[in-house]
Amino acid sequence: MSVQKRKTCDHIEIRGAKVHNLKNIDLDIPLHQIVGIAGVSGSGKSSLALGILYAEGSRRYLESLSTYTRRRMTQASQAAVDEILYVPAALALRQRPAIPGIRSTFGTATELLNSLRLLVSRCAHHVCPNGHVVEPSLAVAAGQELICPVCHTHFMAPSAEELAFNSQGACSHCHGTGKVQSVDLKTLIPNEDLSIDEGAVAPWNSLMWSLMKDVCREMGVRTDIPFKELSKKEKEIVYFGKPVKKHILYQPKNSDTVTPLDFTYYSAVHTVENALAKVKDEKGMKRVEKFLKEEDCPACHGTRLSDAARAPKCAGLSLDEICQMSLADALKWVHHVPSTLPEEMRPMAWRIVESFESVARRLMDLGLGYLSLDRASNTLSTGERQRMQLARAVRNRTTGVLYVLDEPSIGLHPSNAKGLAGVMDDLVQDGNSVIVVDHDTGILKKTDWIVEMGPQAGSQGGQVIAQGTPEALCQNPNSIIGPFLKTESQIQRKDNTNLFDQGTITLSTNAIHTVKPLEVRIPKGKLSVVSGVSGSGKTTLILESLVPALEASLKKLPLPDHVKRIEALGISHIKLIDASPIGINVRSTVATYANVHDELRKIFAKQTKDYKAGDFSYNTGKLRCPVCDGTGQIALDVQFLADVQIPCPECHGSRYSKQAETIRYHDLSLPQLMAMDIDTALKHCQDLKKVQERLEILSQLGLGYLTLAEQTPSLSGGEAQRLKLASEMKKAQHDSIFVFDEPTIGLHPLDVQVLMKIFASLIQQGATVIVIEHDLDVIRQADYVIDMGPGGGQEGGRIVACGTPEQIKNASESITGKYL
Repeated sequence: MSVQKRKTCDHIEIRGAKVHNLKNIDLDIPLHQIVGIAGVSGSGKSSLALGILYAEGSRRYLESLSTYTRRRMTQASQAAVDEILYVPAALALRQRPAIPGIRSTFGTATELLNSLRLLVSRCAHHVCPNGHVVEPSLAVAAGQELICPVCHTHFMAPSAEELAFNSQGACSHCHGTGKVQSVDLKTLIPNEDLSIDEGAVAPWNSLMWSLMKDVCREMGVRTDIPFKELSKKEKEIVYFGKPVKKHILYQPKNSDTVTPLDFTYYSAVHTVENALAKVKDEKGMKRVEKFLKEEDCPACHGTRLSDAARAPKCAGLSLDEICQMSLADALKWVHHVPSTLPEEMRPMAWRIVESFESVARRLMDLGLGYLSLDRASNTLSTGERQRMQLARAVRNRTTGVLYVLDEPSIGLHPSNAKGLAGVMDDLVQDGNSVIVVDHDTGILKKTDWIVEMGPQAGSQGGQVIAQGTPEALCQNPNSIIGPFLKTESQIQRKDNTNLFDQGTITLSTNAIHTVKPLEVRIPKGKLSVVSGVSGSGKTTLILESLVPALEASLKKLPLPDHVKRIEALGISHIKLIDASPIGINVRSTVATYANVHDELRKIFAKQTKDYKAGDFSYNTGKLRCPVCDGTGQIALDVQFLADVQIPCPECHGSRYSKQAETIRYHDLSLPQLMAMDIDTALKHCQDLKKVQERLEILSQLGLGYLTLAEQTPSLSGGEAQRLKLASEMKKAQHDSIFVFDEPTIGLHPLDVQVLMKIFASLIQQGATVIVIEHDLDVIRQADYVIDMGPGGGQEGGRIVACGTPEQIKNASESITGKYL
């Protein structure tokens, strides 16, 4: 009897893919390789990678599970594709990982803390109830009672669970968060030139009855003179006076009636504490939080651990002291632990150490060695969180899985690209397949195969314009990314003699976090880039120091504690353009955000006597679709499975009722116009001056491929930044500073060229532009570069070089310079 040889599949077969803008494409994707998906923004990369490969890979795997299991898991709806064969179970590492909760730290999120807790529990010098130290022994591992050699007390060593700050080892004062909220005295009297009668005591204005001024007067405080002129004793009463009852005569506003009242005095601090104790919802918290500051817990000093959990010492250090180390230092320390133990304990210790080291080394390869293990996860950048996800995926040592990585190069300095390539190689070596959606040419060069989508964005995209090895794409005339794969940009030589001819912004700071005291000069009216490896201090310098210091200075408020001095003569506005999503409302669109929709509503209302502009509103208008209430989609309840969002069957996603289609301007309805991309809509709005001007700005910002009805919460980070800029273009900006936080996130090299033109336009209008960036093309074209480093964490935190890109290139200590 002959045995038929089983067919082995070496590719995924996609036939008739129609997700979003994909044009019914047929495509074979190699398996067991690193496959890059490239293309300009909006060309269909994510539709292919996430909308088809990940959606179908995860859906088919989940469908193989029992109904009981499936009902407890989020389900993906079936992708719009005629046929897809040989797709493995899929995992996606998304561009924007969820922001972790308050209890999550770098140590817990990477599970490194599990190994450390086990190491301390099994290998530490433990402390008996009477405070005597017991030497390490195998009795702990065997679960035996320990006997104190001094007082002979019998006790059990703490388990790993009893050393956990999110469990039995939590500090009772802060419940394991390491932080407590207290009243910020600086916020209570924001303007000391005002008298109490004029509203000097801010919490009395918003959290307490106005008659508190009358009670304060009865406490012996003068309420009719500027607060700064009060005596020390009077100020003490305002801030901290005891809650004594006072008899007052109260006269309400707009009334001649005087009412005698007995009222308890609430000092400014007590007013805030009382309001905080009564907070029941987020709205109430908003009123109070402006008077609060977060501080390290005084009981555990921010370590989150109870006294008992901090007592054991392993190789001379307690668990909280170990967690304060950077990952790089902890890795060295852990390796040293077994040698400090009795011979018989070393094999057990080495097993725990090896578990720690295998995870830690991968995180080190990804450039995260500067992070301390106790660093709160919600303070990590998007790129740092994504690399943690990536390290966890490799640690799990799966096989036969399709990993879809959505822009893993975000926030990654070129020096860390090698580590990322190593992780992807390891996934493939373990028998997995990797799909990487990215614009970074350094990452794309490391792939085995590239599928390029295009040729343009939106309705002009959705096709495969080229595919092959990176070398083949360099020679392919149809490839847009090809020229960027084979050439290196050259530094544009800058004249540094007149860099500061328009003035200087000067910042002086004390040490904060891992950043050393700094003296920084930034030229006005120029493009300045702040560069450096991850964790070198870029964010601390600009977003935690420069921006809040300028904001405080402009509002005449106290500077942040660590800022010594800020000088910015002639600056009246500081504008932070970051990558945070725009809006959370599904009814928020590109047209509503850019104030185009309001203008169009007015124009279409003029075409009929029956309706007003408000009737065309998605939110409340009479002409919105009655089935989906203006959202363009409805949720289907699929019993045991998660709800599925589908285009509304009534309006087909247009958001409007059929009546809206009958109201025409130049033979077009508003729903038809809203369905167009910006560049197409421009052609139909030539005689609408305001609309045309606003659409032209969006097109110049490189957003012409977005439809007017595109939901703003779904835009990429780079798209969101450019949309936020729309209202700033073509204005005089001589008194403005624009700060951009990694604006090349999600941008194709062609889009980066558009971004550089935007910077040039702002500077031409007189603006000062400051950019935090890793992208080498942006750095090469800067007027002035401030390079932080040389490394991350304790190895960084200072300015290693500043000057023109040419000067950075020649700076021996600059890691960025080596890649320039």
